[in-house]
Amino acid sequence: MDQQYYHLLVQAEELKMRNEHREAIEICQSILVMDLSVVEAYEEIGDNYISLKAYSKAKKALEKALKVNKRSANANYLYGFVFSALHEWEKAIKYLELANDYQPNHPEVLRCLGWGHFCSGFRKKGLAILERALVLAPVDSYVLCDLGICHLNDRNFTRALDLFSRTLEVDPENIKARECMKIAEMFQEGAV
Repeated sequence: MDQQYYHLLVQAEELKMRNEHREAIEICQSILVMDLSVVEAYEEIGDNYISLKAYSKAKKALEKALKVNKRSANANYLYGFVFSALHEWEKAIKYLELANDYQPNHPEVLRCLGWGHFCSGFRKKGLAILERALVLAPVDSYVLCDLGICHLNDRNFTRALDLFSRTLEVDPENIKARECMKIAEMFQEGAV
């Protein structure tokens, strides 16, 4: 990355973290006005559009990022994430696998890859990948919760409850984990 854009990309990242996505996008667009080859600007635009759930705009930005650098782990991950959000599992897995090839063992990539495999019917493979993500990031609430949901769907209630409990230790405000924990408890008690 060209150092002259570093401070602008840092500023865009800070805005994204404060949920000021439109402002972050504007900063990245200003970078691209100066230089169309800054892959990180396209990635940041795509990531912000993902946060806004504007998936078609995210796809366009990420396609441009991949034209600039098809081996960008981040662009492949984000592109795969878009397809995952759209439940296009085959495409999601393709790009998440590429991201994992370019940057192996990144917990967030593995989380999404495991989820994609699980949702596409390759449940055992999905669980194995999610378990690997958990080894790499044992207190990541997203990994814990997604793995718990997969175990809940596989009717492994004891493991699911353990994972939801651990999720809530890390993130006490996690509504999804709290709701899934109640469901798992009802199934385990035979109330359902």
